[in-house]
Amino acid sequence: MKVLLPDETELELPDGSTALDAARAIGPRLAEQAVLARVDGEPRDLRLPLPDGARLQLLTTRDREDPDALAVLRHSSAHLLAEAVRRLHPGVKVAIGPAIENGFYYDFEFPAPIHESDLTAIEDEMRREIAEGRAWVRSEIGLDEARALFAAEAEPYKVELVEAAEGELSLYTQGEFTDLCRGPHLQDASPIKAVKLTGLAGAYWRGDERNTQLTRIYGTAFYTQSDLDAYLDALEQARARDHRRLGPQLDLFHLADASPGSPFWHPKGMVVWNVLEDIRRSENARRGYLEVKTPLIYDRSVWETSGHWEKFRENMYLVAGEGEEPHAGLKPMNCPGHMLLFGSQLRSYRELPLRLAESSTLHRNELAGTLHGLLRVRHVTQDDAHIFCTREQIEDEIFGCLDYVAFLYELFGMEARFELSTRPDDKLGSDDEWDFTEQALRAALERRGLAYDVGEGEGAFYGPKIDLHMTDVLGRAWQMGTIQLDAQMPSRFGLTYMGADNQEHTPYVIHRALLGSLERFMGILIEHYAGAFPLWLAPVQLAVLPVADTHGEPARALAARVEEAGFRVEVDDRDETLGRRIRDAELAKIPYVVVWGDRESEDALAVRTRGTGQATMSLAALLAAFAAQTPASLAS
Repeated sequence: MKVLLPDETELELPDGSTALDAARAIGPRLAEQAVLARVDGEPRDLRLPLPDGARLQLLTTRDREDPDALAVLRHSSAHLLAEAVRRLHPGVKVAIGPAIENGFYYDFEFPAPIHESDLTAIEDEMRREIAEGRAWVRSEIGLDEARALFAAEAEPYKVELVEAAEGELSLYTQGEFTDLCRGPHLQDASPIKAVKLTGLAGAYWRGDERNTQLTRIYGTAFYTQSDLDAYLDALEQARARDHRRLGPQLDLFHLADASPGSPFWHPKGMVVWNVLEDIRRSENARRGYLEVKTPLIYDRSVWETSGHWEKFRENMYLVAGEGEEPHAGLKPMNCPGHMLLFGSQLRSYRELPLRLAESSTLHRNELAGTLHGLLRVRHVTQDDAHIFCTREQIEDEIFGCLDYVAFLYELFGMEARFELSTRPDDKLGSDDEWDFTEQALRAALERRGLAYDVGEGEGAFYGPKIDLHMTDVLGRAWQMGTIQLDAQMPSRFGLTYMGADNQEHTPYVIHRALLGSLERFMGILIEHYAGAFPLWLAPVQLAVLPVADTHGEPARALAARVEEAGFRVEVDDRDETLGRRIRDAELAKIPYVVVWGDRESEDALAVRTRGTGQATMSLAALLAAFAAQTPASLAS
């Protein structure tokens, strides 16, 4: 048999050879350092036989940043975790333990509750296992034999997994622990140079709240200690920026059990919200969008027509009549309302493109366990719009949306990434139609000169889309808005326009939300800026602190002048020491603070600038500095 190496050379091997055999044939050092094979682009255990003619890439400890190389290291670490827990907590039942983004976890049913303080001993035991030496041995086993093995070990979750399986199964054994597992795994534990357990959580078996609640132990592992240190440092920075902590601390919003997943916005939070809304309204008007408002509740027949009753019903809040099945639903998105609005009158090709925009309250019945601050909520507000257009207008309209995206992401200092998602298996419409719509999106991206990834099969069932991703100051990527091209929903609602040929035609519609959920975007902004918003976005742009009671009146007069110039200011004349009030302004992350005492005047202000110290400047210079930091689209 032969395999093709990355440099396009062929390697001849005996039939039935494994990737590890291939590594040994190339050199003993490569075989020693190999951690994973990539066969025809797919990660694969080193111990598995290779197919003849396969493309083979061998990953080693030098590929420590490769996602697949990290995943196999972390999967093996999860098995070490299970072995350590079984040794330290006799009677524990083991469930599953995969690698995940940034780490791994393993689920257990403990005979008695454990706490965060128990993780240190478990982590120490894992390190002892690594020091002792652990190698992974792979074997195959039949269903009956596997069922008997795990029944004898009193491992009910493994037995249940076996009973749901078909055909031969594989086991991996290291030290005192044998697990039912597809792999892949490391050859041995020597590449695991750094491991850290990061927390505990509850998790229902198989994600079903009707099942037993298990204890999930999270951890992470790296090929070097320096990589772990860098990760933990980034994690600490992320904790310091956590919007769930900063939101209440900065008096922006709070969350409460009285309405889970629905934030209570405080006055300062609404200032930031309204700045975003001002940008949305002004830019929409500049770009030819028309503001509309549609109902919150629609009859069941509307959702059946749109397809949401079938595809999205479990995530909707439904309204039932007396003794009846649900007959209506709160809207989880604006699309059907905009379809009905377009169809409310006869339309001509001269009206197209028709760009309808709405920032409306939406409700989605997300599971309680998935709620996460502002990032996953039940009360959703989108910077939503639907563009009704002809076939010939699609590319220009998509291009216009991308131009809008570039403006927004530059405004917030975030890097944008684009992903073109193509036809899924359950698509509606013909391949010819999908060929056209996918090409229209490609053409707009390429005309804009944008690099993009392709998500094969990731499109919506009714059309392809461009997903928008942002990268924040910590390098974290966020899925944000989307631009979707749809030929199906207008047809389902019977929408038409009269063309230049005096014939009726079905319009295309572009669904687009560029920031996505405003709640989610606010959460990301808080973390991106660590609560220290730029001047133009800050709830309070200037705090004026009178030194004593006698300075209150001139301080308020100064504040009035700043407000007249169109900026947000507050006077802090509380009965506290000046030092305490300065400190409170710093904790509130107010960009500018003016201290007004006997020596201050509008020509000589003592101005403290966040992060840069104190200077003397005139009111005119201060207002000029504010104006220079305000985007032109927001200037009054």
